[in-house]
Amino acid sequence: MQLYLPIAEVSVNGPLLLSIGLVVGILSGIFGVGGGFLITPLLFFIGIPPAVAVATSANQIVASSFSALLSHIRRRTVDFHMGLALMAGGLAGSTLGIYIFDALRQLGQVDLLVNLFYVFFLGLVGSLMFIESLNAIRKARAQSGTPKRKGTRRDWVHAMPLRVRFRTSGLYISVFPPLIVGFVVGVLSAIMGVGGGFVVVPAMIYILGMPTKVVVGTSLFQIIFVSAYTVMMHAYTNHTVDTVLAVLLIVGGVIGAQIGTRIGLLLKAEQLRILLALLVLAVCLKLGLDLALQPTELFSLTRVIG
Repeated sequence: MQLYLPIAEVSVNGPLLLSIGLVVGILSGIFGVGGGFLITPLLFFIGIPPAVAVATSANQIVASSFSALLSHIRRRTVDFHMGLALMAGGLAGSTLGIYIFDALRQLGQVDLLVNLFYVFFLGLVGSLMFIESLNAIRKARAQSGTPKRKGTRRDWVHAMPLRVRFRTSGLYISVFPPLIVGFVVGVLSAIMGVGGGFVVVPAMIYILGMPTKVVVGTSLFQIIFVSAYTVMMHAYTNHTVDTVLAVLLIVGGVIGAQIGTRIGLLLKAEQLRILLALLVLAVCLKLGLDLALQPTELFSLTRVIG
């Protein structure tokens, strides 16, 4: 069943879009990511213009993240104070990112920029997560049967001023690191059409030192607000939000998020991280190959004199 998308100005298969939303919703529930790092490249692959894909995918991120968040609220695995700090930084970063996106769109360079951003950040984050996850699994096996000693962590995060107690996470750290992390995620959200979960989840674990059990729910909480703000800004500034495309992705995403939340309960923290790392690297590889390989259809511009 082919559907015409008025803003994207292309015809696409309706059931295919529903399936994409469903799969990304499942991943959102499992890993605590909005799924934008996956859904936006998938929209590229089926012929959606990058500017429209970036702006519209944030709608699905909001819906699937909200659906998954409800399950985490019931289990009390959301640190709302940490989420608010991340959100404040994210809204500021998203505002800057929208203006960068608009400037590059007017220059005609936004498609290349979005793809390069994806290859760089997915490759970097995926590689670091994969290496760390393998080390964590090895340590867990080596320490099985021996009692764990919990040390007091002291680094630059704890040395900064304006320390705040985040009770749900069991942290007493400066408010600046969450604001900085949120700001970076906000910029990426606006430029790449992502919720930023593939960046914020590792940052919450490795930089802020949050326990894994509250990372997923807290990540989803801030993703909802930053992504919703990004959608409104894109619609107002760039007029690239396709409502028909958004509705199809949302329907699949909401259903998939509930399924993914239940699957996530069956996996250990180390397993979740290494699976997410592999998924991030797979998307990075596909995008990198598309940039490096010669396209099947070549176009050239020649100057006609006469």
